[in-house]
Amino acid sequence: MTEPAEPTFEHAQAELEQIVERLERGQVPLDEALKLWERGEELYAFCRTMLDAAEGRVEELARRAEQSRPPAAAPATDA
Repeated sequence: MTEPAEPTFEHAQAELEQIVERLERGQVPLDEALKLWERGEELYAFCRTMLDAAEGRVEELARRAEQSRPPAAAPATDA
């Protein structure tokens, strides 16, 4: 049997939102609430890792774009 694929950020975020909603309603038995909380922690860590990686990529792309710009021309002066 194959390993399940890693969830996408969007899937993990949606599942985390569902967990939060269930916990906020306060109608979950304690044992289930603890399991949901633990799963929520896992999903939060996964989403945080994905966001940090995306932020790093955006910063790298912005750095490359800045480095590839031609230097600004010196302003013309009338003497």
